[in-house]
Amino acid sequence: MAIHERAGTLAQQQDLVNIPKLMSHYFRLVPDAGNPAERVSFGTSGHRGCAFLNSFNERHILAITQAVVDYRKQAGIQGPLYLGMDTHALSQAAYVSAIEVLVANQVCVIAQENDSFTPTPVVSHAILCANRNANSNELSDGLIITPSHNPPQDGGIKYNPPHGGPAEGEITSWIETRANHYLAHNLDGVRRVNYSVARAMPLLKHKDLIGPYVDDLAQVIDMEAIARAKVRIGVDPLGGSGIYYWDRIAKRYGLDITVVNNRVDPTFGFMTLDKDGKIRMDCSSPHAMAGLLAHKDKFDICVGNDPDYDRHGIVCPGSGLMDPNHFLAVAIDYLLGHRPGWAENLAIGKTLVSSALIDKVCAAHGRPLMEVPVGFKWFVDGLANGTVAFGGEESAGAAFLRRDGGTWCTDKDGFILALLAAEILAVTGQTPAERYEALAAKHGRSFYRRIDSPLNAKMKAKFAGLNGDSLNASTLGGDAILEVLTHAPGNGAAIGGIKIVTANGWIAARPSGTEPLFKLYAESFVSEVHLAELIAEAQALIGAALKG
Repeated sequence: MAIHERAGTLAQQQDLVNIPKLMSHYFRLVPDAGNPAERVSFGTSGHRGCAFLNSFNERHILAITQAVVDYRKQAGIQGPLYLGMDTHALSQAAYVSAIEVLVANQVCVIAQENDSFTPTPVVSHAILCANRNANSNELSDGLIITPSHNPPQDGGIKYNPPHGGPAEGEITSWIETRANHYLAHNLDGVRRVNYSVARAMPLLKHKDLIGPYVDDLAQVIDMEAIARAKVRIGVDPLGGSGIYYWDRIAKRYGLDITVVNNRVDPTFGFMTLDKDGKIRMDCSSPHAMAGLLAHKDKFDICVGNDPDYDRHGIVCPGSGLMDPNHFLAVAIDYLLGHRPGWAENLAIGKTLVSSALIDKVCAAHGRPLMEVPVGFKWFVDGLANGTVAFGGEESAGAAFLRRDGGTWCTDKDGFILALLAAEILAVTGQTPAERYEALAAKHGRSFYRRIDSPLNAKMKAKFAGLNGDSLNASTLGGDAILEVLTHAPGNGAAIGGIKIVTANGWIAARPSGTEPLFKLYAESFVSEVHLAELIAEAQALIGAALKG
């Protein structure tokens, strides 16, 4: 994909979404329940859509929230529900709609004081803390209203059950089916009270969710080491839901933190454009992070996060924004050497499209590796029961255990990964980028890329049948094929695609759940030229197999 000519430059007036028009569409448009593009569809991160496209509006939220209420009833979940939201314009509207349904159904709702923002990891942490000593009939769960790093016109909503992490496929499928039933029947059966009534009812409780989370951070990060080393941290919240947390963190632990951008604006007009010329708060993109990169040499470490704070971007002086795979490997290597409270049999979890450098780091430390399909949900059980020390995705999302080996949260946490970067510098005297260079010298330099390729419906139907025989190949990129995987080795779950492994690299391919394309991931430990060879050969092999 060609880089847009204005990528990395500040958004201009013509790039900004018309917020009044967006909100009008949210409240007035009626989705067509017979149109797949306008139905409720839960992907790996909940339901997402846009009011302009009639794929995320009030009716969707009313139906989804009632479906969540129905799920809670049949699952016996009777405790409070934690409701979080990010800073997208549609999030505020959906927050109000959700409260109207939850309170009408006699669900106790806990939200941040002043109806302010609550990041995804804070909701997960709050659920787990509430459930630690709760009776089985008093368990809490949560809803987070966010489309993550998606453009300003998008909206999203996701459900976290009592384990605190992303809901499993069987749960989201149940909620999706139920919600679409309500859409198809003109919301018949959806209970709702006016927001003015809901606000006055004792079922809606506003609490300070920032304080308990911030106070607990010392149990997962060595905050004293960061303070002692006087690490100067520059932070760009990218206008996201963690905007009010950093001052509290700095004050609580005596840290030198400067928020370089404190703007909250539903148009996200302060952003620099992403590679395709769109506004997208992707903290793993150097184009979207250009504003923070301008400060990289003014601080010892700079960090950025997406709007719901489940992702992280790490910027080091001199070298700039780290590749997410590189920082995951550095984080794992550091934690395995600096967490004596972690048992040696704890697994390190990674998705199968994450860097094989992680495999080498785990092997060097003699620690077990758990390789799973794409989706953070695969790490939830292990993080919850303390058998997985770290779970990470190549898309810059991860979480790990407390310093004593206890559970911290079961969803991705951008705060702790950002603070871990500062801890690494404080304890080792090296930036994460310098630590990566040491790993590359020891294990080999990694060259990684993800690209998207067209995929029609007929070809997509054949994807599930791909295997070693259908590819009809014994080599890839000049090396013998060692493995062809259709199920993840860490848990035996179906990949939904295929992964081919050689001695010097690998490729993986899986169809998109929402677009007519397949995602191809590749990594080489030889060179950029070798990486290009892997990609070209893989595209030809997969294309031939899907057309055959």
